[in-house]
Amino acid sequence: MIVLFDFDGVLADTETQYTEFWNKIGKDYLGLEDFGRTIKGQTLVQIFGKYFDGMTREQEEIVPMLNEFERNMTYGYIPGAEGFMKELKAAGIPMAIVTSSNEPKMKNVRKAHPELWKLVDAVLTSEHFSRSKPDPECFLKGMEILGGIPEDTYVFEDSLHGINAGRASGAHVIGLATTNPRETIEPLCETVIDNFIGFSLNCIV
Repeated sequence: MIVLFDFDGVLADTETQYTEFWNKIGKDYLGLEDFGRTIKGQTLVQIFGKYFDGMTREQEEIVPMLNEFERNMTYGYIPGAEGFMKELKAAGIPMAIVTSSNEPKMKNVRKAHPELWKLVDAVLTSEHFSRSKPDPECFLKGMEILGGIPEDTYVFEDSLHGINAGRASGAHVIGLATTNPRETIEPLCETVIDNFIGFSLNCIV
């Protein structure tokens, strides 16, 4: 058995912060209100491809703004997440973080939470993949690194792209209702939780 965690919205409560950032970008660059909600769960590549296609100058301005924003973000745990990971670690279950975030952002996370790197066996970032979620490449790579197979792999995800990537990989998918409403993701997941409070290894084995 192995466990693969997405990061934002699964282990870390960052979605509100990103929504505020993208709301400002949407208003300033596109004249759109509530843009953060519109792009929720999408990667930077997907956002640029859909909303800033051909807008090279704007993309070049947004990237450093996002990098600076992420340097100053707080990365508080989703309730119960750290405790659940410690339980898995004590049971000897291999774990990895599989995120669409880039390496510089995750270096900021490591500064805030060095203990997280002691719990997981690997951290896979966007630099490790050629294709973004919902393509399953990232989770298949995680399985390869940890020596797991799909039927014995549990993926924890919050976004629709991430959930669909987990499903396409053949893994068991546990959804977190942090980014999307429970009723939206429930048909796509084996189990849906609001956070990790009261959730334990016994719930999945």
